[in-house]
Amino acid sequence: MSNNNFLPPLHPQFRYRIEIVGNEKVPVLVIDNFLHEAEALLGYAVKFGEFSDGTDYYPGIQSHVPEFYSQALQTYLPDIICEAFSLTRENINYSQSTYSLILTPPARLALPQSRPHVDTIHKEKLACVHYLCTPEKGGTSLYRHRATGFELLSPERMDIYGEHLAKEAQDTSWHKKYINGSNQYYEEIARYESNFNRLIMYPSDVLHSASIPENFQFRPNPIIGRLTLNSFIYLK
Repeated sequence: MSNNNFLPPLHPQFRYRIEIVGNEKVPVLVIDNFLHEAEALLGYAVKFGEFSDGTDYYPGIQSHVPEFYSQALQTYLPDIICEAFSLTRENINYSQSTYSLILTPPARLALPQSRPHVDTIHKEKLACVHYLCTPEKGGTSLYRHRATGFELLSPERMDIYGEHLAKEAQDTSWHKKYINGSNQYYEEIARYESNFNRLIMYPSDVLHSASIPENFQFRPNPIIGRLTLNSFIYLK
């Protein structure tokens, strides 16, 4: 898989399902057994990865991916994406992907990293996580903000949501830890385990977070760490 011109085939046991989650009926696409011989993506990360500090509050390090990976997303998934998110092919613009490894220990978390977040407050992209690790590394959960009932954020909701965030920030009991399930401020509405070669996709404006267990070992080695391929599908 080191050849950027190579397009890996789909896994022979590729399968998918579409779930509708929460009160706001958020669509989630779950693909199991995405690419054939996905283990080679681990090898690429080890041999060619150039990891550096993550961007946009990502609590770890990130690296570029082989060009063929975006090609695989854009070749194999458009029809399924359209089905799951009520789009047409013309809505899909392009994709952008990075390898990601969570490394930040709880004691070094910034407050925004301790609570669920959205990637955008506009309906401009879809987020997807392709797990290249095993379930004990922690999957991904979607959340509802208890005080407002918000599962999705939008520009119109930010004033009231921001007021609640300011109040909740004064309670330091939940700071400096990864959220992993419901707490006093957020209710977990869906959880997806990090099965190897599973890909999940959801709207980027839904509240979500990696579900990092308390006994998590923060390891920078892609082979034994929580390696994921994180992508955005940009929409027109």
